[in-house]
Amino acid sequence: MAADQPSRVERRLAAILAADVAGYSRLMGLDEAGTARILREHRVVTDALTAKHGGRIVKTTGDGVLLEFPSVVDAVECAVAVQAVMAERNEGIPQDRRMQYRIGINLGDILIDGDDILGDSVNVTARLEGIAEPGGICISSSAYDQVSGKVAVEFTDLGEQTLKNIARPIRAYAVVQNGHSATRQRGSPTPNSPSTPRLSIVVLPFANLGGDPEQDYFVDGVTESLTTDLSRIGGSFVIARNTAFTYKGKPFDVKKIGRELNVRYVLEGSVQRGSNRLRINVQLIDADSGAHLWAERFDKPLADLFDMQDEIVARLANQLGAHLIAAEARRAERSPHPDSMDLYFQGMASVNKGWTPDHMLQARSFFERALALDPGNVEAAVGIATVDTMSGFFFMTDERGDRFAASEAVLNKVLSSVPDHASAHLYLGFVQIHTHRISQGIAEFEQALAIDHNLAMAHGFIGQAKYFVGRGAETEAHIHEALRLSPRDTNAYVWLTIAGVAKLQLGADEEAVVLLHRAVDMNRNLPLAHFWLATALAHVSRISEAQKAALAGLALDRTFTIARFRDNPATDSPAYLAGREHIYEGLRRAGVPEG
Repeated sequence: MAADQPSRVERRLAAILAADVAGYSRLMGLDEAGTARILREHRVVTDALTAKHGGRIVKTTGDGVLLEFPSVVDAVECAVAVQAVMAERNEGIPQDRRMQYRIGINLGDILIDGDDILGDSVNVTARLEGIAEPGGICISSSAYDQVSGKVAVEFTDLGEQTLKNIARPIRAYAVVQNGHSATRQRGSPTPNSPSTPRLSIVVLPFANLGGDPEQDYFVDGVTESLTTDLSRIGGSFVIARNTAFTYKGKPFDVKKIGRELNVRYVLEGSVQRGSNRLRINVQLIDADSGAHLWAERFDKPLADLFDMQDEIVARLANQLGAHLIAAEARRAERSPHPDSMDLYFQGMASVNKGWTPDHMLQARSFFERALALDPGNVEAAVGIATVDTMSGFFFMTDERGDRFAASEAVLNKVLSSVPDHASAHLYLGFVQIHTHRISQGIAEFEQALAIDHNLAMAHGFIGQAKYFVGRGAETEAHIHEALRLSPRDTNAYVWLTIAGVAKLQLGADEEAVVLLHRAVDMNRNLPLAHFWLATALAHVSRISEAQKAALAGLALDRTFTIARFRDNPATDSPAYLAGREHIYEGLRRAGVPEG
């Protein structure tokens, strides 16, 4: 007799909608009978809309409802209709008495259990509903891919969201209604606190999970150092450690802390030491919504604790800087009247996308508008100098000398008023190493590091300076130091490009191919990385690949020529000039225009 076979689990692809009433417990506390009656009345209307759009009510749970639709377009159109009707029904009702739905929508594989549906896709839907604002709709990327261009609404990209009890980050989108995306977006302004400072954050005391009191000094050291280092980010407002430490060892509510301290972001973390390993978990949280914006885990063999503290803090500060700027830029995009700092953060977000002519033009526009609104905005001034500097560095113009001169004038003006501006020293040094002043440039990089020891870019630029004087063999060590401090830096691909061209100088073409492939894979928006990769590939006789790499570079910068590169050497070092001849030949073999 054959053994019983396990029954087949039934699955299907479906659009799932989850909704609940925001603040339902509070409403019930105000008027239990009235709230229940009003909810029943609303349900008559919303149930009819569900049926009209082909949906099925899977189950209701108090104020919540789970729906299934055969089409995600129907699900989104139903959600929009529900929110429109609810807005009408709430007209004339005091704000604190309004009944508003939050809605989440996902498209995914579901498990069938009778009339019920289960599975990860259902859980994701519920979490998306949880990050929607009252009256708002939040959908997953799988749903967005199916409805984009098919429904008469616009969406705001919220980026990847770390949702509670969901293993992987989920990219989310908010439906824009009446010109605003009604969702608790990453970095959204606190409705009740319009004066909350931009880029404001508190670093809560990290938890010592091991419980060993002898580890407290290390745990507290990480918290204190991170507080100090985050305050170096341009435009940031960081709560002092003495205030932050009043929360040590106490249960806390992130939203309450945000209100008490008037900050937009909360960073929390924990440290756990095993026999020979150290694990650190950190989370960046939106203080308004409680949504998790970013998380990171460090799991390292136990070494010297002070060295580990420096490395971990440097990595965290560098990663957080990029995430916080991106969050502030998203806020600014939604502001109907952006001010000078709003525009500055949007400019920095453009810079962080990659050094292409289009991104540089976009960034410059934001920085110029920021300065028009506030001529004293030092960060925007440094932003313009950065654009000029890097446009010259990447051979995006025939007027490199003019760009470098303009940048130097702005940076000197900034440093005359703010002598400890690390980025101004950094880019001044960069101008100098590109205008035959290598030793002065290195001194500026060292000054920048003295102000901000986490400034990984300075190590990358020192590596380039060594290449310029024909000491390309020393470049790689400086690039490794930059990557040690900030392995996921938005500029890491630039450093790998520098390391790759240094290998070309040494004739180590195979090694150059590996480094330059890594640079291109990390960020495809750097024309020079494609050109140097084309050179390296040509020298190892991979001509067809070299030609493709050259075309990719020209697609990003149509004006690049060998002549422009040849006419702008940084130094007269014989080893450096010989290495350039090697590059010229590779560019020619790859098909780059002579000019």
